[in-house]
Amino acid sequence: MAQPFEIDNQIEVSAAPEQVWDAITTGAGMDGWFMGTSEVERREGGTVRTTHPAFTMESTVTTWDPPHRFAHRSEQADPDGRLHAFEYTVEPRGTGSTIRWHHSGFLGGDWEAEYEAMSEGDPMYFHKLAEYIDHFLGRRATVVDAFGPNVPDRDRVWPVIREGLGLPGPVSLGDRVRLTPADFPPIEGEVDYLSPSFLGVRTADALYRFIHGFEGTTMVGHHLFDADLDPKEAEAAWSSWLTELFTQP
Repeated sequence: MAQPFEIDNQIEVSAAPEQVWDAITTGAGMDGWFMGTSEVERREGGTVRTTHPAFTMESTVTTWDPPHRFAHRSEQADPDGRLHAFEYTVEPRGTGSTIRWHHSGFLGGDWEAEYEAMSEGDPMYFHKLAEYIDHFLGRRATVVDAFGPNVPDRDRVWPVIREGLGLPGPVSLGDRVRLTPADFPPIEGEVDYLSPSFLGVRTADALYRFIHGFEGTTMVGHHLFDADLDPKEAEAAWSSWLTELFTQP
């Protein structure tokens, strides 16, 4: 039986509502912070399509009120009744904006575990939206979503990832770090996000995310700005990096 859910988030950003609107209602804007690559038909009744290496999500625009309210929802899936709806409300706040995100719908199957994962994942993506708006607004992003092995044991995952990144131990929010993943150029930046499932680092030209996701998936979800690279090759390279980390003796 499908189970209803609701998740709410709110952030303050430095951009005006009209600039925020482009970040949440265009494919180029969403590619700067959301998972996968996105296309948006910018009208009520239009389609929002997000393509991820593992799946494609499609939903229909149900509210189009620029630059204040934008909402879209998926079709209810059979047989488990799964459905996702997203609503954004943008309000002016001084020279910036307040953004509210309401994620609701129905979950099927192992809904409790999925809800727990979304309760942690949604704030990460919403925070990444703020980072994109405040630091990279208007810059073209190459999205790199890559998967490694499933590793259920979280206590094993993070020491292995930190070692693979050349970190001597746990880090704190705001720390300056130098990451040295094998076969990649060094990455120098600031730890901008931390939670039990996520390590985020912001550099001058990228948002890096290292993830221990739903059902133990190891993955990365990077946004590389103004980068001249083939996303498929980059995804393969990061996937190989993750696989090698967790298959070494």
